Amino acid sequence: MTASTLEPRAAAPFQERRAAVEAAAHRIRKHALFMGEVQGQGYVGQALGAADILAAVYADQLRFRPEDPEWEGRDRFLLSTGHYAIGLYAALAEAGTIPVEELETYGSDGSRLPMSGMSTYTPGMEISGGSLGHGLTVAVGLALGLRYRGNSARIINFLSDGELDEGSTWEAAMGGAHHRLGRLTAVVDINALQADGATAGVLRTEPVADKWAACGWRVFRVDGNDVGALLEAFDAAGSGSEVTDDAAGPGEGSGAPAVVLCDTKVGRGVPLLETREKAHFMRIEEHEWAICSEQLEAGWNARQERSQMKGREEKA
Repeated sequence: MTASTLEPRAAAPFQERRAAVEAAAHRIRKHALFMGEVQGQGYVGQALGAADILAAVYADQLRFRPEDPEWEGRDRFLLSTGHYAIGLYAALAEAGTIPVEELETYGSDGSRLPMSGMSTYTPGMEISGGSLGHGLTVAVGLALGLRYRGNSARIINFLSDGELDEGSTWEAAMGGAHHRLGRLTAVVDINALQADGATAGVLRTEPVADKWAACGWRVFRVDGNDVGALLEAFDAAGSGSEVTDDAAGPGEGSGAPAVVLCDTKVGRGVPLLETREKAHFMRIEEHEWAICSEQLEAGWNARQERSQMKGREEKA
């Protein structure tokens, strides 16, 4: 990604878009493993699981200028889950907003890349998301403010499934639908895990799709590690238009905000980490980092071989 102003790639052939996003997701995973090894621990599992989502957003959906993170015309990506910052740093490096070389400073004193995301430190980090449950509220206010200023930027707010335990999230969901914020898309990483254990055991949120729909949102639920499904969902979510008809009820007609519910797997792409029992905050032994990298590359190479073989079969 080298253009000074990146536009969504919806006009490009779908297969080309998917291949570009899959390659970006692989590099994001490599960056995340590198940063994790710098610290020897961290929220690596979430970064690996959400890499396909982040790649779809940054390599395909957002308008932004890597050299000008404050560009007024940019789309906004709000990371509500501050502890996923390692994943966002990897995406920002892939996008060219921060140098790849800077990733080696992750979590170090004086670094612009603290372990929990802070907007005052990191270029491209729109909000500080350490306190869970605030992101969607900020996103709704931001969407309203941009509307009043005549700015058509898209707002994408990334949340975790554990964050749906927070009442403020649902208050914001009702507000977003009430104000017909069609330029707002919420993305929920449903990896079924949070700090205190399995999400279903802490506070059951299913049927989560029905709850968002009841709040007046357009709902898309996909495999969050399937790039093709993600692109289709993001394209559809972004098609919502603004309306000024206050008589329109929640969920009626155009202008409703959208939510993309993404079922993901913690540690995706690294079998050693996919099966780790304590996966919210991972402590990875020194000798295991090489294994993680080897498994990631082996999986990627096998995937590429299958794709090439399929292509040859289709041409035959």
